[in-house]
Amino acid sequence: MSDTDSFIDEVSEEVRRDRLFGLMRRYGWIAVLLVLLLVGGTAWNEWRKAQERQTAQAFGDAVLAALEADSRDARAAALSGVEAPNPGAAVMRDLLAAAEASAATPQDAASRLMALAESSGIEPVYRQIATLKAVAMPDSGLSVEDRRTRLEGLALAEGLTRLLAEEQLAMIDIETGDTGAALERLVAIVGDAQSTPGLRRRASQVIVALGGDLPGPGQGE
Repeated sequence: MSDTDSFIDEVSEEVRRDRLFGLMRRYGWIAVLLVLLLVGGTAWNEWRKAQERQTAQAFGDAVLAALEADSRDARAAALSGVEAPNPGAAVMRDLLAAAEASAATPQDAASRLMALAESSGIEPVYRQIATLKAVAMPDSGLSVEDRRTRLEGLALAEGLTRLLAEEQLAMIDIETGDTGAALERLVAIVGDAQSTPGLRRRASQVIVALGGDLPGPGQGE
């Protein structure tokens, strides 16, 4: 490389360096701002997560404290007074409160559950749970026709919800004197591959109590 070429390279390098410094002086604040935003965003995210954990813990502590009351009425009242931080927590609070109130005021508890079941602002699984609890509650004040209609809708669902609805429909069949229909539903539950051991056990016990025959291995599948 000649001296002229070396000189030109050095000049070019100086020009690039001066241009870079000029750009940094002009736009360097943008890089600083980006760093500050990144650090600030990370700090904000961590603070938000900490607040959410603290709120969830406070809600859980309040629920546990309410459940330590001496009577079911007192527990239901205490649960009703717990402030929920989000819709999901409110659903869990209302389900617990309805369960505690079911013995003393079953109609009020059922009404509370049906309000949850008919709410469009919560997850479908919570609405299904609320419906199942309401129709299974003794002295709920719900008519046989209303209970059956709601359960038949749940029986169209998939998985365990369908089977739990079928179990409650069998109870309604027994209540209305249709033992044959009840046995048919219960035998199908026992033979269903998606039935849980607990559900099979309950269905089998009712089948025996009604004088029916339990399905053998491989039947009902």
